[in-house]
Amino acid sequence: MYTLSSEASFDSAHFLKDYIGKCRNIHGHRWKVKIEIYAENLQSDGGFRGMVLDFGDIKKELKEITNYFDHAFILEKNSLKPSLFNALVEEGFRLIEVDFRPTAENFSKFFYEHFEKKGFPVLQATVYETPNNCASYSKGVR
Repeated sequence: MYTLSSEASFDSAHFLKDYIGKCRNIHGHRWKVKIEIYAENLQSDGGFRGMVLDFGDIKKELKEITNYFDHAFILEKNSLKPSLFNALVEEGFRLIEVDFRPTAENFSKFFYEHFEKKGFPVLQATVYETPNNCASYSKGVR
């Protein structure tokens, strides 16, 4: 099996509602996302002969989705009181609500599914919350 991987990073803030520990407070990360694409065989003809896919296509999609989250406050829907949420919006903060608790684990599944929906043969998505701590998601294609 052949694998390709591409990485991109973004900076954002989040917090974990109902968590007992430091991460219940708003804090920031330099998130790094690594996408791994796979194929059993290389393309055999045309401009992509000898390749799985064009790295440029993977990098473009990864950059687009990570740019979306860059310099935002990412929060789980309904995790803030409406009055606080509205006050932050009034102050012009860039808030992105997601349907999941914004953990590295959930983000890895989010990015996996995003690439899968775009038609990429995804092997695994890995999200680094810090340089030494990451979570990965795959559907067991290996």
